[in-house]
Amino acid sequence: MLPDRHGRIARYLRVSVTDRCNFHCSYCRSADKERPLSHERILRYEEILRLVDIAVAHGIRKVRVTGGEPFMRKDCDAFLVMLRKRHPGLRLAVTSNGSLLAPHIPLLRALGVSSVNLSLDAFDREVFARITGRDEAAQVLAALEGLLRAGLRVKLNAVALRGVTEGQLDDFIHAAMTMPLDVRFIELMPLGGQIDAALLWPVEEVRDAVASRVRLLETSDAGRDAIPGPARMFALKNGLGRIGFIAATGDHACARCNRLRLTSDGALRTCLFSGREYRLAGLLRHTPGLPDERIARVLRLACLDRPLGEALLKADAVPPRGKRPMNALGG
Repeated sequence: MLPDRHGRIARYLRVSVTDRCNFHCSYCRSADKERPLSHERILRYEEILRLVDIAVAHGIRKVRVTGGEPFMRKDCDAFLVMLRKRHPGLRLAVTSNGSLLAPHIPLLRALGVSSVNLSLDAFDREVFARITGRDEAAQVLAALEGLLRAGLRVKLNAVALRGVTEGQLDDFIHAAMTMPLDVRFIELMPLGGQIDAALLWPVEEVRDAVASRVRLLETSDAGRDAIPGPARMFALKNGLGRIGFIAATGDHACARCNRLRLTSDGALRTCLFSGREYRLAGLLRHTPGLPDERIARVLRLACLDRPLGEALLKADAVPPRGKRPMNALGG
């Protein structure tokens, strides 16, 4: 078990296998040209698997493989196969921007992946290109179609951007009405205050805008998600899918947070809004013969000190976004 002093227990580990991404979404990455981590600094797959083994032994029941864009890393498929072989009962999920996803869908289905989070901020080709810096909406929509055809559970994640998302709402609502998927609007994360306030569209306003177009019926993930997430979900009258809202600045999910993050260079992050990191890579690489229990002890102590993100926000104690852009944190 991985409890903290706030009565929460960590059950969910997000594993970033790379910080590289072929998109350059303005809300995710810093404006400055970034240098990706060198190959030597990235955790080897064997090291990630060892850490997952330790985490699962301490009560982690769900692992989400993410990035960056995870399929930019060579042999990601082989890693997923190894992960499933070692932990056949684990809830295994993947997050992707969808651009490289299509060839991997048969494997995801064969491995029994529980869900795929697909980042999609616009259906419109021009708007999509403006947000991501890539004219690849067609590839992402083709991946979406392939995932649904394969029977995989899909969650469409859209960052709510004022002046952008309003013009896409009808498309998102149409998707939720006609497809068996979850559309989730995510409030812009105020990491270090380095966000354009003009782009911040609070989820309360997004919800009101959606409710003015379609009837929302509050629902629960009980029985659907053994490990609940931060989204407040709504079914749609006469709709096949659902729509959800994830708040960042209000209506916090911090009190029920159950997740940890492992960055691609081997840093454990216990809170998205905290700059504190526990460097596990050194323990794995520079201490020959170190028993798993020593690493497990670091994991337990780190979880014990897991802060409440909303308290950090209120205290204006969130570190600058540029130190760890979202593509390096694993989302």
